[in-house]
Amino acid sequence: MRSLLRHLAAAALLFWLVVTVVFVLSHAAPGDPALLVVSPSASAAEIAHARSELGLDAPIVVQYARWTAATLRGDLGLSIATRRPVSSVIGDALPVSFLLGGVSLVLSFAIGVALGAFQARRRGRASDTVLTTLSTAVASAPSFWLALGGIALFTYGAARMGFPRWLRLPAFGLHEPSGTVVGSAALLDLARHAVLPLAVLTAVGAAGIARFARSSLLDVFSMEFVRAARGRGIGGRRLAVHVLRVALPGLVVLFALALPGVIAGSVFVESVFAWPGMGRAMVTAIAARDHPVVLGATIVYAAAVIAANLAADLALPLADPRLR
Repeated sequence: MRSLLRHLAAAALLFWLVVTVVFVLSHAAPGDPALLVVSPSASAAEIAHARSELGLDAPIVVQYARWTAATLRGDLGLSIATRRPVSSVIGDALPVSFLLGGVSLVLSFAIGVALGAFQARRRGRASDTVLTTLSTAVASAPSFWLALGGIALFTYGAARMGFPRWLRLPAFGLHEPSGTVVGSAALLDLARHAVLPLAVLTAVGAAGIARFARSSLLDVFSMEFVRAARGRGIGGRRLAVHVLRVALPGLVVLFALALPGVIAGSVFVESVFAWPGMGRAMVTAIAARDHPVVLGATIVYAAAVIAANLAADLALPLADPRLR
């Protein structure tokens, strides 16, 4: 119990520090958000009035105190750019990022761990060399470059090469622009729009996880108990289960570190494919100096990262008996 309380106190302190630093940096950045809500020909008096309405005329300490008090009451304020509640902006973006990030995370770990285990069991063979080269290349490639390549090949390229219409993957948005597709056809349409962004995110994630899983499993395969087990004739699936159990703590930590990406989304992938998730909303808010949205998204991001790390700390003793 004492250890849990210590972890919770450290998590709360870290959360406060992150949010405070982002608040100061966002307000200290050059530019005036009040210019977004006035006409280009607005007078100095009109700009000053807009700043007063937005609460930007007060000292930063007063602004911080007001924002903290409102946040503790559950009020994240209004978006400067859209004049919508920040909670609504985040509420619209979160499901999109959950769908894209959650499915890609599950696929990335399933494929990545399987590839890593396959490579570890065939260390030094041609298949291991080929997969290592491919995974390294994909993991190091910029996600926006892979996204643009996927569009060029499976959208425009498929159209130019005369592929059937059902093989031409849509490149942008979640649904057909007409908005006339409903029912089961709408779900199928959403699935077709999700193929390319999911493929890019899963390829990058699985490549990195495969590299980590291969390294972790090779370390375990070199341990004494594995050689002893093989000497007693134990092998195949039975030995693989024991090896995976020993490598599990590292995979648990990796999974926890990857979890916040489900909420944060992929900035580049969401931007390229025009998916209105958290990553795209954050970039748009930063470009527009939309402080309330930036801070609201920061709260979500910080909470997700800290909660995932806290969960990993608490789950490690369950995965590794040596830590109990």
